[in-house]
Amino acid sequence: SQECHSKFAPFEVKVELTLLGKEKDPGVKSANGKASPFSDCRPNGALEHCSDEDSAAAAPLRLYKPRDYLEASVCHVKDLENGQMREVDLGSGRALLIKEHGEFSAMGHKCPHYGAPLVKGILSKGHVRCPWHGACFNIVTGDIEEFPGLDSLPTFQVTFLVRFDLQSQKRSKAMARCSAVNSSTGFSQVLIVGSGPAGLVCAETLRQEGFTDRIVMCTMDKHPPYDRPKLSKSLESTAEQLRLRSIDFLQAHDIELLTEKEAVAVDVKARAVTFQDDSRMEYRKLFIATGSKPKLMNYKGQDVRNVFHLRTPEDANSVARLANNKNAVIVGTSFVGMEVAAALTDKAHSVSIIGIEAIPFRKALGEKVGKAIMKLKEVVLKSGKVLRADVCVIGTGSGPATGFLKQSGVHMDSKGFVPVNKTMQTNVDGVFAGGDIVTFPFPGRSNKKVNIPHWQMAHVHGRAAALGMMGRPTEIKTVPYFWSAMFGKSLRYAGYGDGFDDVIIQGDVDELKFVAFYTRGEEVVAVASMNFDPIVSRVAEVLRSGKMIRKRDVDLCRFEFFAFNAALDNQVWGVPY
Repeated sequence: SQECHSKFAPFEVKVELTLLGKEKDPGVKSANGKASPFSDCRPNGALEHCSDEDSAAAAPLRLYKPRDYLEASVCHVKDLENGQMREVDLGSGRALLIKEHGEFSAMGHKCPHYGAPLVKGILSKGHVRCPWHGACFNIVTGDIEEFPGLDSLPTFQVTFLVRFDLQSQKRSKAMARCSAVNSSTGFSQVLIVGSGPAGLVCAETLRQEGFTDRIVMCTMDKHPPYDRPKLSKSLESTAEQLRLRSIDFLQAHDIELLTEKEAVAVDVKARAVTFQDDSRMEYRKLFIATGSKPKLMNYKGQDVRNVFHLRTPEDANSVARLANNKNAVIVGTSFVGMEVAAALTDKAHSVSIIGIEAIPFRKALGEKVGKAIMKLKEVVLKSGKVLRADVCVIGTGSGPATGFLKQSGVHMDSKGFVPVNKTMQTNVDGVFAGGDIVTFPFPGRSNKKVNIPHWQMAHVHGRAAALGMMGRPTEIKTVPYFWSAMFGKSLRYAGYGDGFDDVIIQGDVDELKFVAFYTRGEEVVAVASMNFDPIVSRVAEVLRSGKMIRKRDVDLCRFEFFAFNAALDNQVWGVPY
């Protein structure tokens, strides 16, 4: 890119945003500044900004002629300071304009995951972190660097004229094609068991990294990969509305998908998986990502048709239909159960929640936050009370779906979780695992093996496993990121707070406008917030930088959102003022 210096007379900057080609120079890397991680890790500046769309980077990359474009004056040179982002209105759409370390770049303005406006996110050391769920995108290449999500952002050449591709809201990375023959045989170079985010990201990463052999992904589900966390929040959504990738997409990139294919046994000596239909497939590398299964309850009437565990789009659709103006009962105060209860309040005649805990989410979020969320609902806790239920949803938790690995030689712990190393490999050479079923070495706890069953973390495992299979091991530096939505309120959470011994709350919990810092000893290990975006993404950036956030420093911040962010910029946490 060409930089405009403010010593010249003010004039309108015209930024040309030309869509970059899919094949990019592999030598292009994120911009890296010399400022402290705190000064680089800050929310947007005080300039007015608009919304969300596409942007680009000023890099010497091969260009393609755009299919359709606009030209528009977007701002004066001096309007954008270093470390600031601005959504620019191009008439028929918007783009995200960024200035960092004296260089302009531009890319898509919406996070491809759920469409969050990236202008409200965090710009830090060459990437933008989504304010909602923590995904990160490289401002030079547009590539996704932190999950959740599958797609990257379109990027554009920056000059002094806005040229904006009106069609592109997101971009898939270039992928290799399969050069293998006899794809109908019972052998696959890579066999993936499970089609959730871990399995899907593993397959796509292999192709993105140039893998040209056969990839087969099998699932006991009857649908192509879909967004399962949305089931409890959007009960009436169809599998097609929730899908992550279509059959056409998978076929175009030579990722074979076998649906309604349940694995029942693994023979690691023969390197083969047997399925419920008695078919068998051999492999060179195996990735196991079967996710969780509901914990079963012993109760009378288990064959009743109106009792659901909410595993599929059909389950969710049935719950919504049967609860219409009827009585719904939710058994369990898990996040899934509480989200379903919230989703049914405007459909059902009544919604009752039964739980054994006096306060929901107490173990994960602490007593004060749990009580605040409980106020949104009327929770039924008394034993012996009979509740009329036209539809019942069981949300009493889940465990790893690893029963088929018994006698396989793949090591499991007493709870059924599969321990893996940094490359996501199990105790068996060539057998990898990821997602909800694994315990993995977590850098945030000195590489102690932990289980973090987050949707976002499963993406990370899939990528790490793919790179491990290809002999390119990479260290997991991701900060775990979790979210929940109930009654129009969004809870965001980052870090790993297991075993926290104190909670420092800034803001007003009763008004559901707060930030909660979870500490172990003198260290902040996790953060949760409601109605204070993008503070969780901000803290995630600090944690990712390796800086310790100290308990006493949080106490010093008498919480006022903008003052709090200013304190971060002045390096309050972990370093001298």
